[in-house]
Amino acid sequence: MPPSPDHIRATAEAYLSRHPGEQQLLEVLFTALADTQDPTHRKTFPTHVTCSAIVLDDTDRVLHIRHNATGKFLAPGGHVERGDQDLVHAALRELSEETGIPSDAVVPLQGFETVPLDIDVHEIDANPAKGEPGHQHVDFRFIFRLKAQRRVTLQSEEVSGYEWRSFRGARLTDHPRQAGPP
Repeated sequence: MPPSPDHIRATAEAYLSRHPGEQQLLEVLFTALADTQDPTHRKTFPTHVTCSAIVLDDTDRVLHIRHNATGKFLAPGGHVERGDQDLVHAALRELSEETGIPSDAVVPLQGFETVPLDIDVHEIDANPAKGEPGHQHVDFRFIFRLKAQRRVTLQSEEVSGYEWRSFRGARLTDHPRQAGPP
């Protein structure tokens, strides 16, 4: 069963307790949570939840992967699935699927075990081939430390490259709101 609206709301509220200035940005999330549709379902429009894993190596570089759908280098992540027990596990599943890095190869940074480092709201263009209108993703981005160097094995259907970028000054997303880590 995917994460419940109550779990998503509690996670967002914990994030907002650290970043109260982002309340207005997340209004689209709270509107989606008040709806009767499942906010984690990829066909819930105009807004649904996604999750990403920000992974730091032992030299504080951030893993970025090139997503085939957009051509952009982003943190590993994507849609929540039915078997994801919570948002953290959705991010870890996406990390494993897209990069081959298993969930037991990373640990959350202290203080971020259940609270995301960032929540990013961004627009997704319409995709008539998939019957999808333009919509918004509310991406919960959790941060993890790689326990030991791991080989990255890309899921070629969705991703086609990766880079380790310096954490300092790194852009964790190609979306303009977030210029780097807070």
